[in-house]
Parts: sequence; C-alpha cells; structure tokens
Amino acid sequence: MEITETKISLVNKPNSRLRAYASVTFDNSFVVREIRVIEGKNGLFVAMPSRKLQHPCEKCGFKNPINYKFCGQCGAVIPTPKMETSKNSEEIKHKDLAHPINAQFREYLQKKILEAYEHQKANMPAE
Repeated sequence: MEITETKISLVNKPNSRLRAYASVTFDNSFVVREIRVIEGKNGLFVAMPSRKLQHPCEKCGFKNPINYKFCGQCGAVIPTPKMETSKNSEEIKHKDLAHPINAQFREYLQKKILEAYEHQKANMPAE
C-alpha cells in the first residue's frame, strides 16, 4: 500500500501541542482524515484519528463522555464506569478509528506525514 497524497493543514493555536492535521490518501483509493501532528517531549509525532469513549446515562440513556460526573441531558449523577487500561496503566479515554497494524507501516506513515508537514511549514509565507 502506498501513500499517493498527503495534505497538511497547519494549526496555529498558542499554548497547544497540536501543530497540524493531515489527510492521507492510499493508492488513490482510500483517504484517512484528522490525523494529528503533535509536538511531544521528544519531538513531533503522529496521532491517529480517534473518538472519545462514551457511556449511557442509566436514567435517560444519553451518551456522555466517560469522564462526565453528571448527565449532559438530564443532570443525573453518572456512576463512575470501570475503565479500560493500557499497558502502562493509564486510563483509556479515546479509541482509534483507524490505525496501522504493524510498526513498519506506522513508521512509513509517520515519516511521510512529517515530511509533508515540514515541507508545508517551510513553504508557509512569512507573517
């Protein structure tokens, strides 16, 4: 599978680690949007598109993000759900919508996105 197009949208938010969004097209046939370029402690990295995990209110059934203490619909107290944990024991609050299956493809994808990001940033007009 080859990346045939990478579009970068730079983000200029003060006090934010988010640097850009990327849309990547594979084999001129399939696109993944909302891939984030983030400034981490050890440099830039790519975060795949994800969604916040939710759970329904026991009273009205409204789906609330898992960290809410009260229902956004009816105001009822939401019992704290049992949380999934990752390998490093941090709570999982987001679930990837799309992600690479192996390390080699993840490295290829990240390399292509970060190259496109650096190119876009270098060609940005000076303010």
